[in-house]
This record gives sequence, C-alpha cells and structure tokens, in this order.
Amino acid sequence: MQKALTIGIIGDFNPHSETHIATNLSFNHSASSLKVEIKVEWVPTLSLEEHVEDKLYHFDILLCAPGSPYKSMKGALNGIRFARENDRPFLGTCGGFQHVVIEFARNIMDVQDAEHAEEHPEAENLFITPLACSLVGRVEEVKLVTGSRAYEVYGRPSIMERFYCGYGLNPLRRAELEEAGLCFSGFDINGEVRILELPKARFFLATLFVPQTSSTPSRPHPIITYLLQTSLKQ
Repeated sequence: MQKALTIGIIGDFNPHSETHIATNLSFNHSASSLKVEIKVEWVPTLSLEEHVEDKLYHFDILLCAPGSPYKSMKGALNGIRFARENDRPFLGTCGGFQHVVIEFARNIMDVQDAEHAEEHPEAENLFITPLACSLVGRVEEVKLVTGSRAYEVYGRPSIMERFYCGYGLNPLRRAELEEAGLCFSGFDINGEVRILELPKARFFLATLFVPQTSSTPSRPHPIITYLLQTSLKQ
C-alpha cells in the first residue's frame, strides 16, 4: 500500500478564513479522486525563521497559502526558498504568488531589498505593488500561454478563477524577472500577470487567484490534483 502523501502548508492558519478552509478541503477533494491518502499540516511562518530544513524536509508537497501579510515574511520566504532549492512540488496562491516573486528577486536576482508594498509601501525596490483595481471577491478570465505548465494542467487556453487580492506583480519589474528565469504563463485580458512558474522544476507554480476556493468533491481543482499527481510520480 502506498504511503500517505505529506503536505506542508506554509502560512498562519485562520479557522475563520474562507481561503484557508478551502485549502484544506481542496486537498481532500483531489486525494479522494486519486484514491490516495494524505496528511496535511499547516506550518506557521514564525516557525520557519530558523532550522527550515528540519521542519520541511519530510513533506512531499509544499503550498504557500493565502493570507498575507504573514506573521513572518522571513519565514514565508524561507519556506518558498526551501521548496525551490530542493525541487519540492510547490504551489503558491494569492499571497503565496506575491512572496514567490519577492523570494526570487532576493535570492536569484540578488536584489536584497526587494519588497512588498503591503508591508513596505515606501521601499525603493518594490516588486509587488497595489493592483490598479482590487480583485477581492472577483472572478476574472485568465488566458494561458500555450506550451506552459499552466496550459498543461488546464488543457485549454482560457480559464475563469476567483481572486482575493489587492496586490500583484509590479509591471515595471516583469522584464528583469523574466530575464532571470521566471516564466509568466497566465495573464488577464489586459496582459497583467496572473500565473508564474519555474519551467525546469518538477512542479513550481504560483497563481494570484486562489484555485482552492473553486474545488468541490465532484470537481476537484485541476491544479491541486496535478500537484498531487506530480508527487506520486517520484
């Protein structure tokens, strides 16, 4: 019998948060459809400020949850870095997307003062800035790049997804992020980035929307299912 997949959720669990409850449920939906056993554990961001490997090494899958600002940005970034450097199947959603950008800028591009406008609005090197129009509670179309991992997951060129955020990628930093190796594979109708990925990783993808909230028992979300399937192949 196959062992249970262990899933670590980087974030500060709030039992009253719609997106946090949906995150737990979405894994159950996909696991049930695949007939696999899972163990889900939330890993508080404060706990990841030190000894990160000891706390994350045993997880098969990592997800950086919605809910920023986190109690510890340092802890969230450390968790994302661990997933990237150790090639763990990884998904970041909403705040997770935003912090993937910050982690990449600091640790791959060596922009040590790369910042998030929600926490440091006056910072010089802002990689995450307020969206022109808040997407909190909105369902929007996202167009996918042919040949990308995102397109492979969905199997179609256009999707509708629900957002909960007021911050996104600073468009002025897009070109330098792409040059450094970050791939943008999903865009809104105005060409603003909504999905990013690392193409050389087993699975490393982040979405500004929250796919977990549209998962149901009868229709598990394809991203969550694909995430589990990737880990099953190892």
